[in-house]
Amino acid sequence: MKRLLVLPLLFLLLTSNAQRAQRFITTVPEKDGMTLTQNNSPITLLYDVQDEEGIDLALNSLKNDLNRVTGSSVSVLTADKAVQGSMLIAGTINSKFIRQLVAAGKLSTEQLNGKREMFEISIVDQPFEGVEKALVVVGSDRRGTIYGIYEISEQSGVSPWYFWADVPIKRTPNLYAKRGVFSAGEPAVRYRGIFLNDEAPALSGWSRHTFGGFNHQFYAHVFELILRLRGNFLWPAMWGSAFYDDDPENGLLAHRMGVVVGTSHHEPMGRAHAEWQRYGNGKWD
Repeated sequence: MKRLLVLPLLFLLLTSNAQRAQRFITTVPEKDGMTLTQNNSPITLLYDVQDEEGIDLALNSLKNDLNRVTGSSVSVLTADKAVQGSMLIAGTINSKFIRQLVAAGKLSTEQLNGKREMFEISIVDQPFEGVEKALVVVGSDRRGTIYGIYEISEQSGVSPWYFWADVPIKRTPNLYAKRGVFSAGEPAVRYRGIFLNDEAPALSGWSRHTFGGFNHQFYAHVFELILRLRGNFLWPAMWGSAFYDDDPENGLLAHRMGVVVGTSHHEPMGRAHAEWQRYGNGKWD
């Protein structure tokens, strides 16, 4: 697809966060593990609607990913009373569901206290009445939780590059989880992300043709890629572009999804070069 033409323009600064969680998702049953999906009986995703924003968006992505992988229709719920069958719970250490599990002695978040952007994934027995097992994703903060959610997506068969590089989705009707506590640890580098550089004419032309420009529809895919790769930072396009001025939704979406936006090498004051050309007077210096 035409997306392949723009890949050389994505300069990744994510290699310093190379530690990966051990594989805990399988396509065959595990002793003392749990079933996620089997014979068109899908897992239900649960989160606290009062938890940090962005977690709901990541869970919706996971829902779509599991639908594509297994062919089963996955649901996202905000109340445990409606859960039937297999269950996945995702939240920060402040989620009401996570706090309930901790208070009941079914889960420990001790290793996450004081950490940033860290997650742990484990099986919890009888998390709620009538539920035999749940796969629980708990993060030290919202990005930690989001990274844990996308870890499940990747291990289930959806590459972070499924959109940008057309990586095929690995389809299977059955998914299972191993028993244990799985984590990628705390990131070694605080800011990790993508710098869109020399983006014209390839990326700029493609974005106009596909989305109408460098707007929030375009950046939604970039932000998702960053988060799937456990990044948190973006230097946006700047050749004739102004991230906040081109589309007021750009900055709002970055904040909603949990991506920090910086400025490029010659825009140190947070004001895009193109904005000066649009609204300023005199020489840019």
